[in-house]
Amino acid sequence: MIHCPSLRRLFCLVLLPTLLAGCAKVDILNAMIRTDNVTIRRDIAYGPEPRQHLDIYYPKPAPTRPPVVVFFYGGSWQWGAKDDYLFAAQALASQGAIVVVPDYRLYPQVTFPGFLDDGAAATAWTLKHVDEIGGDPRAVFLAGHSAGAYIAVMLALDQEYLNRAGVSTSQLAGAVGISGPYDFLPLTRPDVKKIFEVVPDMAVTQPIHYARTDTPPLLLLTGEADTTVGPYNTHHLADRLRSLGAPVEDRYYPDVDHVDSVIALTWLFRDRAPVLADIHVFIAAHELPLAIGGTETRDTAR
Repeated sequence: MIHCPSLRRLFCLVLLPTLLAGCAKVDILNAMIRTDNVTIRRDIAYGPEPRQHLDIYYPKPAPTRPPVVVFFYGGSWQWGAKDDYLFAAQALASQGAIVVVPDYRLYPQVTFPGFLDDGAAATAWTLKHVDEIGGDPRAVFLAGHSAGAYIAVMLALDQEYLNRAGVSTSQLAGAVGISGPYDFLPLTRPDVKKIFEVVPDMAVTQPIHYARTDTPPLLLLTGEADTTVGPYNTHHLADRLRSLGAPVEDRYYPDVDHVDSVIALTWLFRDRAPVLADIHVFIAAHELPLAIGGTETRDTAR
């Protein structure tokens, strides 16, 4: 499915099988990514636990008050590490955004909703420190791939997580989900059952359950050839939000599978799908308005 001349052939032969097998190590891909156009601050604590740390990627040269993207990586809520996602952070930073990549606790350390609590804490840290890190408080976005898309979209839809963390979904300019699971009942994978079948009402684990009219704008992206997280997840959530009059855009990329959709962020595979370009356009279009008195909020009556 991925055409592999030269460096792409090396990636496909050596790295792609490990990604498909669920391995989080992407050292080969990251070795091909330039870092001279970003400044990286590593291992900033947003909580007391070892996995409650984040990295920040600054575009270089840094624009004045750029947008901020909090990016959550995937890994079936069971694996993943922020250091492995240099390729995604660099791609987003190359478009002029400050990119925050948090680690979060994984199964078996936590089950649902522990990783959402961590995502909310990392988002709250970003919102509370946005001036300090030099970002635009009117342009803070959540984004993620796969299980990370679940976290980003769930935090945008279910207001309780950010409220408990001391912030609000109204402070978000938008959220981007790449190949995310949003409507995945009944559970069929035994490993995922262990993570989510810890609550009596499984509906509360589903992002689509929290679809509402006044959600932050959402951009939902997926590949039509994704057999890991079926495109119906994006279809169902986008259709539900549209039926409520909520702001949502969805994109479906032909011949793109679950891995393609995230590695398409990189220069090496950018011709697979316009994922980065679509995110860039979405971010540019959804800065929050400046309210009277200088407080940045969403006017939910619009």
